[in-house]
Amino acid sequence: MYILEINQLRKFLFEFFLAIITAAIKKSPFDAFKTFNELNPSISDRHQWRQRYPTSFEFHSSSKLSMLFTILLFSSKMPSLAVKLYSIFFKFQQRYMLHNLTQNPVHAVDPFGITSRREESTAASNPSFYEGVATKDIHIDPFSSLCIRIFLPATVVNFDPTTIIEDKSKDGAFIYSGYSPQAGTKHKKLPVVLQFHGGAFVGGSNDSVRNDAFCRRIANLCDVIVVAVGYRLAPESRYPAAFDDGLKVLNWLAKEANLAECGKWMGNGNGNGRRRADAHVFDGFGASMAEPWLAAHGDPSRCVLLGVSSGANIADYVARKAVEAGKLLDPVKVVAQVLMYPFFIGSNPTASEIKLANSYFYDKSVCMQTWKLFLPEEKFDLDHPAANPLIPGREPPLKFMPPTLTVVAEQDWMRDRAIAYSEELRRANIDAPLLEYKDAVHEFATLDVLLQTPQAQACAEDIAIWVKKYISLRGHEFSY
Repeated sequence: MYILEINQLRKFLFEFFLAIITAAIKKSPFDAFKTFNELNPSISDRHQWRQRYPTSFEFHSSSKLSMLFTILLFSSKMPSLAVKLYSIFFKFQQRYMLHNLTQNPVHAVDPFGITSRREESTAASNPSFYEGVATKDIHIDPFSSLCIRIFLPATVVNFDPTTIIEDKSKDGAFIYSGYSPQAGTKHKKLPVVLQFHGGAFVGGSNDSVRNDAFCRRIANLCDVIVVAVGYRLAPESRYPAAFDDGLKVLNWLAKEANLAECGKWMGNGNGNGRRRADAHVFDGFGASMAEPWLAAHGDPSRCVLLGVSSGANIADYVARKAVEAGKLLDPVKVVAQVLMYPFFIGSNPTASEIKLANSYFYDKSVCMQTWKLFLPEEKFDLDHPAANPLIPGREPPLKFMPPTLTVVAEQDWMRDRAIAYSEELRRANIDAPLLEYKDAVHEFATLDVLLQTPQAQACAEDIAIWVKKYISLRGHEFSY
């Protein structure tokens, strides 16, 4: 019998079952022991164990091995059980986070806001090409915490590592050793995907480990530049902060494209007015006002919006605003959008909401808590335009919406509304296919260890096949 703290026990249990389920998905018991020992290297040393977990909760370690073998035995025969077990523990963690946010209410609105939480594991950006993708973070709004992470695939350098130019310039004691587009050369242009992460508006981040891995996968499979948006989270910044941030990034992308184009035609101040591929507009401090990677390699006329869970609600809002703006966003053109298991809800319960009221991941109670934290108290309504896309009178009419791919999971509590939205788009003669994955749970293709499942990989490949239909250059269209 060992003495543990409640919080430490919670962390221990989560890591323990994460290791079990990871191994169950891979169907290897040895991976479970290896993963668990990596997470808890001092597990076999009683003295270190007592130092690590000091006081106030009793835990009988004799049960952990029998539990391990029992779960591994059943999961080896039923692979889907492992995914469902993981989703249950994720929901437990989500409820714990929502409980903390509810118990510590934010009394004052914070216009600056936050884009991630301490509990979220983050991946550092790497401007050199790692696993075929280079990344960099940019804070784009001085009045809020809004930021982006750019994912640039190595295909921009024609697959030849010797052509990768790394800028070794010094700025004081800092040496930048990342990729820098070579001046005086014609660069390969790639479509741009604006990606909005999930997290039920209160969690997640654009630089989290899971979102970083997912965006790298999309960048490689689709051969696109992914711009992951770090929008402000609730309840520190309630609606419409996250939606405004999504639209602000789209306008920022248009501004960057125009600055890059102006620099080319201005000839970078040489007076001849000739167009130069490597010219830039500079500010008063001598810094380029256009983001170099996007200026050299981005093609905003082929822009795709990709939203995950709550991010799908933001993507749909941004798509509507892009339709309303029309040519005001030139040269940015939203050619398609992908909605992955949208976070749609409404006042009239659907069949799936009744059947899966206590389902895996997000159930009714978790969804209700989330929307109460996101929407202002005076505006709380399950038929709010941010929550329900099918309320009458929404503008613009669906017939003007871009082609929309919708991804749903069989065990998702909110699947029916996503399916209904896709059907309405098809009735308006919009190309709006629906991909439904059997025995899958909410965020099955974008969350932690579930990213490594064959189902998650297949989903990303299916998305790439459809997206390439709209981002391929004329004469190179991709059919499916």
